Amino acid sequence: MFDSLLIANRGEIACRIIRTARRMGLRTIAVYSEADRDACHVRLADRAVCIGPAPARDSYLRTDRILEAARLAGAEAIHPGYGFLSEQPDLVKGCTENGLIWVGPHLEAIVSMGAKIEAGKIAREAGVPCIPGYAGDNQGDEALVAAAHEIGLPVMVKASAGGGGKGMRAVFEEIDLLPSIRAARTEAARSFGDDRLLIEKLVRNPRHIEVQLLGDRHGNLIHLYERDCSVQRNHQKILEEAPAPGLPEATRKALFEAALSLGQKICYDSTGTVEFILDAATGDFFFLEMNTRLQVEHTVTEEITGLDLVEQQLRVAAGEVLSLSQDQIRCSGHAIEARLTAEDASKEFQPQTGTVLHWRAPEGVRCDSGIETGSIIGSSYDSMLAKLIARGGNREEALKKLAGGLERLEVAGIGTTRLFLRDAIRSDRFGKGAVTTDFLRQEWGEGWKKPEENTLVYASLARHLQPKASTLPWQTLSGFRLLEAAGRPAQTVYAAAEDPGNRISLERGGGGFIVRCGEEAETLAADWLEPGTLRVMRGGVEETIAVLVNGQDVHLTGPHFDAVHRVAQLGDCRADLQTKSGAAPDRIAATMPGLIVEVRANEGTEVAAGDTLIVMESMKLLMELKAAASGTVSAVRTAPGETVDAGALLVQLSLHAEERV
Repeated sequence: MFDSLLIANRGEIACRIIRTARRMGLRTIAVYSEADRDACHVRLADRAVCIGPAPARDSYLRTDRILEAARLAGAEAIHPGYGFLSEQPDLVKGCTENGLIWVGPHLEAIVSMGAKIEAGKIAREAGVPCIPGYAGDNQGDEALVAAAHEIGLPVMVKASAGGGGKGMRAVFEEIDLLPSIRAARTEAARSFGDDRLLIEKLVRNPRHIEVQLLGDRHGNLIHLYERDCSVQRNHQKILEEAPAPGLPEATRKALFEAALSLGQKICYDSTGTVEFILDAATGDFFFLEMNTRLQVEHTVTEEITGLDLVEQQLRVAAGEVLSLSQDQIRCSGHAIEARLTAEDASKEFQPQTGTVLHWRAPEGVRCDSGIETGSIIGSSYDSMLAKLIARGGNREEALKKLAGGLERLEVAGIGTTRLFLRDAIRSDRFGKGAVTTDFLRQEWGEGWKKPEENTLVYASLARHLQPKASTLPWQTLSGFRLLEAAGRPAQTVYAAAEDPGNRISLERGGGGFIVRCGEEAETLAADWLEPGTLRVMRGGVEETIAVLVNGQDVHLTGPHFDAVHRVAQLGDCRADLQTKSGAAPDRIAATMPGLIVEVRANEGTEVAAGDTLIVMESMKLLMELKAAASGTVSAVRTAPGETVDAGALLVQLSLHAEERV
């Protein structure tokens, strides 16, 4: 076994690899961009090397800088994690040329599976069922359109290179075919440097099933059972579980045989995943792709097999023989993983940026995270913050544990998908264990909405009870109130900046507080259970709420809500009730920091409500900024290639008379 390992990645996967490597006695080396100087994975490693500016193309995607960092820090081996350079042949070649051990499969396996067109050919040769489609050399628009017509709509247009939903378009109508081909080609070229496409018959409403493989460099290859990754958004996985629920044993066995056949065909020698789509109506399955690296969802396989897949990777890379044969691998219990992202699910999953002001992982579930209190979430990388994984003796037990863990997770300062994931897990459809890739549309056709609750009550209580930093006796004596001493109940009114008409009045009474909101009044009790934890007795029910009071901003995390209020005490001349958005129908502003990809507005152009004026990229996602009303473009304040801050004015409109208020 080698002594030192460089992890060519960041965030939660870098932290996860570092922990296993250190347990095995290896010296760990992190790499980081200038934006990640204080990141969790940097402090967790034994050594760290800066490899460039924040943009991934100038740091984490630079093979030369990764190799130079390995030289400077004295690394013997490189683990790529997933994403970034994990399936890039250049890094494998660089390791060989520089005498470094590559923690991953041999170069030919990566190359053969790296493009979907070539991978499909090899899969057919291995006898693996493949989706009917076109993967020819003629990549012209006319050839691709003709192929789609021959296959018959609906079809899936897919980038040959890469993954993660980039360069993929489902086409149901003839009018969308050519625009989808062109859009997929542009996105593929931008994301992978390869604009080749393939056209496949669209399997409607399928399940997404994958098989985990593990091989060594001595010809041994085994499977580690299957995972169901059907809950997706824009082809990005959200929930994953193992084993796949409700899968017939005959189908399961056939999947294992197909995956092993492909792995043996390419002499696979590391951890890897063969992905399939399964027609929920017929039970037929088809090869989708093979990922020649560790997968995000590898954790659920670890939980049901008891194996550490990173440790297995490292041992294989060091030349060891697999310590287990196929008949020694057991599937025990059930495991489910939820990917927590910095997105607002109630606003079409809009990415969120900012500083994590508070972070506390829940007990009772596994949490693989690359963040902590103080972490800064920027727009240069993807939005995943952590993975929560629950294991149970059966699926029902695992579901309950994961839902409870999501409710107990405490995070403030940045919006997350915490409650959306909880609701997805607790839905009847998911509970029955037969969801398909169409789950989100079926469950929330008009989008998921946050639970409605007047959380300003809790924010006002927290603000009211927040201790003052003072040594004056009348401010430190518990329960001392000047107005109460004079025989009058002390009443304080609070209002929220986002809705100044939403006001809460608090006054002592009934053994606690009399709370008035409009014409309604109730009595409740509240105190601090511990710093940062508010205990509230309301309607005979006691609950605890994680609270962070940061000036006038009050962040609340509860079992049934996530909220932040800018709360001001009325009558206080220092109260600031201004919001930060400054949004208006005549202003197209950046919703978050990002890169301007395309400007479709020119001065003097007439636009209608809903027209896309700006396309920007943030957290690896493309977002279209649309006109909220019809008008004339009076000014364009940005250009393609420019990096902008959140709130930056991009386009100014002169609204038509009927649109003016």
